[in-house]
Amino acid sequence: MTDQKRQTLADLNLFTGAPQHENFSRVKDLLDTREMASSSRTHAWPQGDPIGLPETYEFDGTVRSAEEFMADTDTAALLVLIDGVTRYERYALTGGPDVQWLSMSVAKSFLSALVGIAVAEGHIGSIDEPISAYVPVRPGSAYDGVSIKNVLRMSSGARWNEDYNDPTSDVYLLTMAALGIGGTLDDFVATMVRESEPGTLCRYNSGETQVLGALVARATGRSVADYMREKLGEPLGMAEPGYWIVDPAGTELSFAGLNLTARDFARLGELYRNGGVWQGRQIVPADWVRDSVTVAAPHLEPGRPLVGGHHFGLGYGYQWWIPAGDRGEFSAIGVYNLFVYVDPASDTTIVKLSANRGYGTSSEESTNREMETIAFLQAIARHDH
Repeated sequence: MTDQKRQTLADLNLFTGAPQHENFSRVKDLLDTREMASSSRTHAWPQGDPIGLPETYEFDGTVRSAEEFMADTDTAALLVLIDGVTRYERYALTGGPDVQWLSMSVAKSFLSALVGIAVAEGHIGSIDEPISAYVPVRPGSAYDGVSIKNVLRMSSGARWNEDYNDPTSDVYLLTMAALGIGGTLDDFVATMVRESEPGTLCRYNSGETQVLGALVARATGRSVADYMREKLGEPLGMAEPGYWIVDPAGTELSFAGLNLTARDFARLGELYRNGGVWQGRQIVPADWVRDSVTVAAPHLEPGRPLVGGHHFGLGYGYQWWIPAGDRGEFSAIGVYNLFVYVDPASDTTIVKLSANRGYGTSSEESTNREMETIAFLQAIARHDH
């Protein structure tokens, strides 16, 4: 990454209240990226009868305006698929059907799918194996001897601070590593410190996904972008090129650096809604999909995971968030209110691409609005169409 591009990223003023929609829509022009070509057989979503959104939704005991919420959270795209058919599609700000938008942590769910495919192909023997059998780490450091499964569940026991507006936090230092400041991304995860017993605490940790990216690359002998292009982009018919931000060593920012259009983000949601099957072909193993979106241990239950030192109201699977209840819904979630939400009960997948400028200016729901976004998306999925 050039000095100019390092300065460009530093100048973005993330989590300061500065508008970000102009930046999130043109990452490939601002930073170093690795391109994934569109599929050789692109798939266009069928168009169905258009539906309206509910005018209001309920959250925190109050009735709120859907239109105001979308404006307040700098919504650039809202795409609603019902049974694989486009029923609502709307773009604003600098969004558009052919605009690749920065994923932030929505990328984590894509990485989980790649791990599942690598297991199915025999590149990874078992997720009960230690991740250090594949990824070089310092002896005694956080990932030495820790199972791949615990890393998938954000339960490695690594010490971590995911406070986005703290310049001394681990997630900030991880981002600096992406710029080549203080070593590479692989160097960063190789030396992390253990704090708690693995498999006992779900602490949201972007470093976990970065080490999963290293796992995919080491196990397959290919870059994350190359493997994803073949195993997801090509069979799912991704219609536009995708881009991964890379560090100076050429390593993908697996925790946050994916750039796709709204329509192409939706493909992972639809794939998982259908149990890993796409147009009759099993792309991701069915049991992997099931396990990925199931709360399988007490420390993963809604309200138990820690995010930035606070308990979060959703449960956790393999890099997917799971709302309370037995409805079966799940979501990929990124900061700034980026969502790929799936509600199998109503055959619905919703993509919300956003740049909520208030996000990260505090640790409160009133600025971050993640649980409110879940309520908003649930209202759409459960609305009488």
